[in-house]
Parts: sequence; structure tokens; C-alpha cells
Amino acid sequence: MDRRLTPFSGRVALNVLQGRIDAPLTAGEAAQVVVPLADLLAKPGGPRDRQVLLGDAVTVIDRDQGHCFVQAAKDGYCGWVNEAAVGEAAAGEAGPPSHWVSAPATHVYPEPRVQARETMALSLGARLCVTASRGAWAETTLGFVPSGHVRRLGDWVFDPVAVAESLLGTPYLWGGNSRAGLDCSGLAQISLHAAGLACPGDSDMQQALGTAVDEGQPLRRGDLLFWKGHVALVTAPDRLIHANGHSMSVAEEAIAGTVDRIARQGGGPVIARRRL
Repeated sequence: MDRRLTPFSGRVALNVLQGRIDAPLTAGEAAQVVVPLADLLAKPGGPRDRQVLLGDAVTVIDRDQGHCFVQAAKDGYCGWVNEAAVGEAAAGEAGPPSHWVSAPATHVYPEPRVQARETMALSLGARLCVTASRGAWAETTLGFVPSGHVRRLGDWVFDPVAVAESLLGTPYLWGGNSRAGLDCSGLAQISLHAAGLACPGDSDMQQALGTAVDEGQPLRRGDLLFWKGHVALVTAPDRLIHANGHSMSVAEEAIAGTVDRIARQGGGPVIARRRL
């Protein structure tokens, strides 16, 4: 079983694993992320695997050393987060989400006034409980955000590549899932989720998305290119966008030049071309 997708902390397992694992079982606790951004760790205090955002629904399976072992509803990814990062579902500080942040990033303000000092920064994909509309401002349970920066859940964008393009220049961050920092699979996931498309957390899992594009077929905007451990989105038949360690940013490049550079640097050839 893949550790990343198996709801087993090493001590306690979610009851969906009954009969498959010899460990105490739990129904888990419904919860949600109540901070702008939290690292999803391989072990308490350990290395980051991925990140979860404000309003993400999670199931708490175990608690240890000030951390919670959770499974994220958006992609099934499992890991440890700081205990302070999660609260009760539909009753936590952030409230039950009704909207998502559709801008690359936004701020929460204590009052509907641009001169007010912001209280927190939120990334594309964060989820908020909007309680009222005040002209150019959306009132939430955390404060006010520009109404043009949020959409109602279910009101997704049409083009995931346009989302990726809006994130050009975002710094590269291993395991990153936010405007503060993205890795290749984080960019693919945040872009596809903004279009209402299911997308797992890591590039090897994402390689199962869509259908194969034969080598002789022209690439289209929205296709995915995969190397071992890397993914990019096609922006045009000869262009791609990806979060990469070469520029340490989200960057758009020529496909041919990128393929040549990755091969020269030991990353191997393109191993899959997928169409959503």
C-alpha cells in the first residue's frame, strides 16, 4: 500500500482498512484546516510531503507529539500536520467553506477598507465561509476579502493552463501547494483543482490522468508531459509551463529546449504524454 494514500499512522488505521491491516481502527474525526497553509509531513516534525490550505477538509486519524495524522479529502493524501492547524469541520475558526480563492493570492482585512492592515495572506485554492456581500468586498468569518478574488464553490474556471500562467514567477518549493511556493506536481494540482478537475498530489500519481497522447500526435494546450519525477502543462504545441528547479520558479519555456536540458542534466526523456 502506498504510504501517501494509506490512512494508517503506523499506530491507528481508518476503518476503511478493516481486514487489510492488523491495527486498531477508528472512524476518524471530520475536521478542516484552520490556518492559511500547513505542511503535510511524513512524520511528526519530519520532512514535508505536500501542503494543505485553509478550509481543506481532512479526516483526523491519530494524534501524537503535537501533530495530527490526517487524510485530505481533496486527493486522499495522508500525513502529519501541526495540531493547531486543524479544527472541527463546519465549526472551526474558518467556518464551513462556501467560496474558494480564485486569484493567485489575496489578503484578509479586519474591515472593508484597502487602507486597513491585513490579518493574513491566502493562496489560490483556499476555502472561505462568505457570510455577506458588501459591494467590492466579501465578508467572511475571518474578515473581509476583495469580492473579485473569490468564487462560489462549484464556480470553477474553464482553462487550468490560464491558472498556471497566472502563477508565473512563483518560487519553486519542494512539496509546495500555494502561491508562496510550488513544485511541479503542486502547480499541476492547484491548476486542475481550480478548473474543478480531480488531481492527485504527486506527479507519479498524476501520470494516470486522462488518456495517452501518441508520440506522433501534435500536443494541445492543457496536455500534460511527464518525466520521471516531473510534470509540465502544455501551453501551446511547442511551449510548456512548469515549476522547476532550474529557474527555481514557475516558468514558461520551449518544449524542445526543456526536453534537451532535462536529458542533459540526467532527468531522462519524456515518459508520458496525457490529455485530460
